[in-house]
Amino acid sequence: MDELEGGIRRITLPLPTRPGHVHTYLLPGEDGWMLVDTGVGLPDAKEKWAAELAQVDGRVATIFITHFHPDHVGAAADLHELTGAPVYQGVLDYAQCELVWGNPAWSERLLDWFHLHGTPGDVTAELVGQSSVYSPFIRYQRDPILVEAGEHVDGWEIVAAPGHADGQLCLLKDDILIAADHLLDRITPTVGLWPASRPDPLGDYLAALDRTIELAPRIALPGHGDLIEDPTARARELQEHHRLRLEETVTALGPEPRTGYDLSFDLFGAKLQPAGRRFAVAETLSHAERLVHEGAACRHEDGATVTYTAA
Repeated sequence: MDELEGGIRRITLPLPTRPGHVHTYLLPGEDGWMLVDTGVGLPDAKEKWAAELAQVDGRVATIFITHFHPDHVGAAADLHELTGAPVYQGVLDYAQCELVWGNPAWSERLLDWFHLHGTPGDVTAELVGQSSVYSPFIRYQRDPILVEAGEHVDGWEIVAAPGHADGQLCLLKDDILIAADHLLDRITPTVGLWPASRPDPLGDYLAALDRTIELAPRIALPGHGDLIEDPTARARELQEHHRLRLEETVTALGPEPRTGYDLSFDLFGAKLQPAGRRFAVAETLSHAERLVHEGAACRHEDGATVTYTAA
C-alpha cells in the first residue's frame, strides 16, 4: 500500500498474467473510504483484503467498479461481504458484466465470433479456452447501485471513458483523474471489438481521449503502471498511436477481402501466444471498423465470414 497526495491510498495486487499487477485505490471521504476496483477474486482474496484494510483507519463506505474486466471486478462480492459497503457500477458496464460472466453460453458465442472473423477451427478453441481462465475467479456483485456519467459519488464526478470497455467509468475530483484502464503510462490500453460491444469502440476511445484533453486533469492514477503526471500529453500520444495504426491497417488492406484474423498477422506479427492473438484479432477489428466508419474501408459479410477491403 502506498500513500499518494490528498490522502489517497494505492493498493497494488498481483495478477497471474501480464501486466502482472493491478492498482486499486482508497479515496478518503466524509463517511469513510471509497474503494475503487477490487482485483481478481482469487480464493484468498477476502483474507488478503482484510489484511490490507487493517492498515487504514476508518471503514470502507463505498465500492466503485470502473469496468467489468476480471482484474477490476473479480473480488467485488468478496469486498461487499467483507465491508458491508454498497457496490456502485455503471449501467452499461453491469449489463455487459452479466452478459459475459453470468452467461454460461458466452464461450460458445466467442467461438462463433472468432469463426465469423476468419479464425481456423483448430485455433479458435485455444483462443476461447484462454479467455475462460479467469472465469472461476469472477465474483461480481449482483444488483449493484447503477450509475451514469455525470453523476457524483462521494464528491467525485463520474466520467465516461469508453473504448477499453464500452461502459468504463473514471472518477474526477480536484484535477485528479482515477483513470482505470483509460490512460496507461507505458502500455497502450487494449481497444478491441467483441461480440455485443458497441459498433465502433476505437471511435469511442478517440472521442473519450478528446474529453480527457478537454478536462485537462493535473494527474491521472491508472489501473496499471506508474501514475501519469501529464494526462493531456499522454492522451495525445495515444491518439497519435492509433492514427499510425489506422494507417498501417489501410496499408494492409487491398482489393482482395481479408478477415480480421488474417489482418492481425500484418499488424501484430506471427509470434503471439493464444491470449495475445485473441486481443490482436479484437484490436485489428476495432481498427478495421473505424476505417469503415471513416469511409476508408469496406466491410463484407456473406453470412459465414466477415472480411474487409480497401474502399
